[in-house]
Amino acid sequence: MTINRVRLLSDQPPSSRDRDDSFALGLYRGKVKTQQLFPYPDALDDESKDTVKLMIDPFEKYFREIHDPSQCDLDEKLPDKSLQALKELGGFGIQAPQEYGGMQLKNTQYARLAEIVGSFDLSIAVFMAGHQAIGYKGIVLFGNEQQKQKYLPSLTTGEKIAAFCLTEPSAGSDANSIRSTAVLDEDGKHYILNGNKIWISNGGIADVMTVFAQVPFKKDDSDKQSQAVTAFIVERDFGGVTSGLPEKKMGIRSSNTAAVYFDNVKIPVENVIGKVGEGFKVAMNILNEGRFAMGAAMSGVIRMLVTKTIEHAKNRVQ
Repeated sequence: MTINRVRLLSDQPPSSRDRDDSFALGLYRGKVKTQQLFPYPDALDDESKDTVKLMIDPFEKYFREIHDPSQCDLDEKLPDKSLQALKELGGFGIQAPQEYGGMQLKNTQYARLAEIVGSFDLSIAVFMAGHQAIGYKGIVLFGNEQQKQKYLPSLTTGEKIAAFCLTEPSAGSDANSIRSTAVLDEDGKHYILNGNKIWISNGGIADVMTVFAQVPFKKDDSDKQSQAVTAFIVERDFGGVTSGLPEKKMGIRSSNTAAVYFDNVKIPVENVIGKVGEGFKVAMNILNEGRFAMGAAMSGVIRMLVTKTIEHAKNRVQ
């Protein structure tokens, strides 16, 4: 009896409310509720929601009314007016601590902003993520107080641009396979960096870079020399830092992607991020913190694509 009752209930047609909430049915009817596509998680308290809304409105207004992504794609660079707008909107220090000029937003709040920006221009979202989600994230996560005070204020305001330099011709996300080297100088005050990195977001425009290199060392219980990946803060002004031409890409053309070359770059020992030999841990933590930013931006792109596709299908004239 119970089985028959369950079967009868399961055979009932869905309610009109269920049908109205169906994304697939809305797609068929040409009336898509974009909030059903990658819905923004309801994980914030009211105060946090209000904070992110105060940021979203001016971001959305600027990118909807002023920013021209098509022209940026043709020019293959971001316009100065958009970079200035990001500075005024606080877009360079969204998650950095407030004491260093940042807004100290949560991951969920930053994800919402990345979604909005990505829906208008993915190049801007990549630029922003390359700068703060991974570019100077190592200083935020592992930097000492001296490093934070020296670098974060100019990075969070957009006065200087950051980049994350890990990938090499022979090594992708496997930090242990990199071949760039940083050897301690005889004076013990500098590391001498040599090597090159490829496919670096902001690589041609960055002033400050988080760079990973192999550092030779001897273990206490052995005379055999080993190598350990170590993270460094490298300034372009140190000298010996050059960049290749921007890569010609199919998309995100106004996001600067370039190779970066290091030729006998003298890095002060105080610019080691974390400890010598902890570079792999630093790199993985940065990447884990930063991956959500691009996922959020892509959700914004997909929402916009679905909306534009439906509008075209409904209004096209054959």
